[in-house]
Amino acid sequence: MADVKPLRALRYDTTLAGPLSQLTAPPYDVITAEDRIELLGRSEYNVVAIDLPVVQVPPAGSEAERRDELRPYEEAGARFEDWQKTGILKRDRVPAFWAHSQEYTGPDGVARTRRGFFCRVHLEDYGAGRIRPHERTHPGPKEDRLRLMRATRADLSPIFALYSDPSHSVWDAIAPAAEETPSAEVTDREGTVHRLWQVSDPETIAIVQRAMRDAELLIADGHHRYETANAYAKEIGEIDGHSEHEYVLMCLVALDDPGLSVFPTHRLIAPLQQDARDALREAIANSFEIEDVSLEQLPPPPGGAPAQFGYIDSRLQPLRLTLRSQASADAALRGHSEAYRRLDTGVLEALLLRGALQMSDEDIEELRLLRYSSNADEAISLVRSGEVEAAFLMRPTPISQVRDVAASGESMPPKSTFFYPKLLTGLLFNPLG
Repeated sequence: MADVKPLRALRYDTTLAGPLSQLTAPPYDVITAEDRIELLGRSEYNVVAIDLPVVQVPPAGSEAERRDELRPYEEAGARFEDWQKTGILKRDRVPAFWAHSQEYTGPDGVARTRRGFFCRVHLEDYGAGRIRPHERTHPGPKEDRLRLMRATRADLSPIFALYSDPSHSVWDAIAPAAEETPSAEVTDREGTVHRLWQVSDPETIAIVQRAMRDAELLIADGHHRYETANAYAKEIGEIDGHSEHEYVLMCLVALDDPGLSVFPTHRLIAPLQQDARDALREAIANSFEIEDVSLEQLPPPPGGAPAQFGYIDSRLQPLRLTLRSQASADAALRGHSEAYRRLDTGVLEALLLRGALQMSDEDIEELRLLRYSSNADEAISLVRSGEVEAAFLMRPTPISQVRDVAASGESMPPKSTFFYPKLLTGLLFNPLG
């Protein structure tokens, strides 16, 4: 059961802070150091000033080092509080849902519009019928986000989650509000147009809450932040089902929304010693049918079983790899659900990353031999330059497969999906008391 509530959002007062184009930013985990400098150059009030503290001290050893490590978070919290005191940020008086649309052109060149709504969702441990993850997470980002949440006492960026609504009843209830002039509109650096409409009508809110009552939510993006928010709520305690810290800011999008799209994240292998290089090539030859293709054909077309990847290594011959026998994947993934055993990312991880290259969980989590890229041209360029040993170009994971793996109670390997476009940070914030 999804406990969905409206929120009294904290938002920029653009008459004081300036236009949203100078204030919003992509999610913190896709912002480079250069991006951060550029965003702060737009405005001192850009959200990265609080959402992405610059932590330069390594993990604490002495007490003095620990104080230095925490200082950027404390400064972010003080700055966030100051913005509220000076009116840069103002809190809405009336609780509301916020209808949201994103007009975008995907990496495939197709124009779409994705529709959803912002709300507060009651925090729960993962479980059937409630809230499910779809990917494994790393410990580092969770510690970073927990420190920031303690300092700001707010959700600074929304979690992106999916729900099933074949009849489109939720959006049908919200749609009339989205026909009015938007409360906010901004175009991001990718050309995506983000629009917000306030939905404060009590009857509409009640309709949405009833429609969502039996919904199971699947986290599409923001696993680390959800787990952080849940940990923070338990840390604060005082659980009564109504306190602000028991809820988390989400943008909910229907699995059935025609604008929902998912793209692949490609795997890059760091330079290898000769024995590891030989082991990888031998495993590929043993488990996959190998076909020479042109560079243009290297990204494999969308499809189902068997598992298939584009592959290029230091020999620079583009190849198409197709799993020779599902039995080999089933054996390597014994104990996993049928849905998981047919995941391209699961097969690649089991047979080649863990099998041939003997990567451990820690190796994968710490990115010791593995990197990711959502851009096929970038992946190929990195192989050509010698910066990486090889690239596996992945197919997009179908939404149905994401849902089936989550329903089995399992989580996919990291970066199994790339939901596009990203949600902006800075459109609204959710105070936690």
